Amino acid sequence: MATNGVEKASKNVFLIWGGEGWVAGHLKELLQQQGEHVFTTTVRMENRESVMKELERVKPTHVLNCAGCTGRPNVDWCEDNKEQVIRSNVIGTLNLTDCCFLKNIHCTVFATGCIYAYDPKHRPGGEGYLEADPANFGGSYYSATKSKVEELMTTYSNCLILRLRMPVSDDLHPRSFVTKISKYDRVVNIPNSNTILHDLLPCAILLATAGDTGVYNFTNPGAISHNEVLDLFKKHVRPDFEWKNFSEEEQSKILKAGRSNCELNSDKLAKRMKDFGIEVKEVHTAYDECFQRMKAAGVR
Repeated sequence: MATNGVEKASKNVFLIWGGEGWVAGHLKELLQQQGEHVFTTTVRMENRESVMKELERVKPTHVLNCAGCTGRPNVDWCEDNKEQVIRSNVIGTLNLTDCCFLKNIHCTVFATGCIYAYDPKHRPGGEGYLEADPANFGGSYYSATKSKVEELMTTYSNCLILRLRMPVSDDLHPRSFVTKISKYDRVVNIPNSNTILHDLLPCAILLATAGDTGVYNFTNPGAISHNEVLDLFKKHVRPDFEWKNFSEEEQSKILKAGRSNCELNSDKLAKRMKDFGIEVKEVHTAYDECFQRMKAAGVR
């Protein structure tokens, strides 16, 4: 069921799908702080009749889709549960987008940028992938479904697709990229695009409210390696923290599915945010400030 947000005379009504999730919780808090009408729901996206009833009941102007199946404890789970992944990430995502289209509701989909891998043209430290570049990574079933459904969703004129990568929050939530790698025995050391939620979720609300559609690489500019992230974590949050590295080849021996490593070009997002007077911080700066906020909050 949906839950009420803060009441305010506003023409916008936000309905967050996947309302009990990590990103959804941050969005709800932001919208409430802004005094917006905000509701959340856990209705299954693939259940068309239930979706239509929920849209009719809440009558949102904007749907923020944070739902989907990523697997627990990680995407390896998707390799053994492919039907469930299709039902949620493909059928469900398309169904919700289509229902919103029929009711003239703007739909923002929090998608993934884990549909690319470094190649001879896109090397670490070099050219990043643009929004229009075709996906080239299908090493995990999760990523394979995500790239296929994104291609279909771009048909819808009501749909905004935000590609997050390795999202990070200002705490040590279990879903945060920093939390995950801080608990691994060993980590690879590869530059990647990252999404610092503190910086970018307010941008998502701006884009949705403005009615933007199409695809955005939704990451902080630049790329940062695992070691650089953990160096900053050690500097600001946990001075006694230690870790070990291993190679991609060694990593592949303990994983069921491959992992995407890439840099996304976020120039389109940065340019659009300038229209709102916002500068999207470079990823190293964003991480440094994130960990400083953690330290100030007593996070260890």
